[in-house]
Amino acid sequence: MRKNSIKNVRINSEVQKELGELIRDGVKDPRVSPLTSVTDVEVAPDLKTAKVYISVLGDDDAKQETLQGLRNAASYLRRELAHTVNLRNTPELIFKLDTSIEYGNMMSKKIDEVISSMDDKEDDKISDND
Repeated sequence: MRKNSIKNVRINSEVQKELGELIRDGVKDPRVSPLTSVTDVEVAPDLKTAKVYISVLGDDDAKQETLQGLRNAASYLRRELAHTVNLRNTPELIFKLDTSIEYGNMMSKKIDEVISSMDDKEDDKISDND
């Protein structure tokens, strides 16, 4: 099975959906932030491993605590995933932090700052001409 085959894409999305629900409803570890979302899942073509990208709203300590809590709950999540998703092999879960949303917010703020500073300069030019 190729990495971008239709079957692999469907498996990735199904595992992502189920893990999102399991993390939200099933994980009782207090270290796992309630503001955790699964942004992407990449299941290997042999179904042995799955990289799970998570996004956590909060500071760096909350992100690291959530990551540690999810790593400790990986066996529980894998077992529950085996019950809900019918796969030949249930993949080993490897959790990674996804900082793309955070990076996008930072870039958006910088763009807004540049635009507002350009608007201020144009306003200054208009008032100087009067």
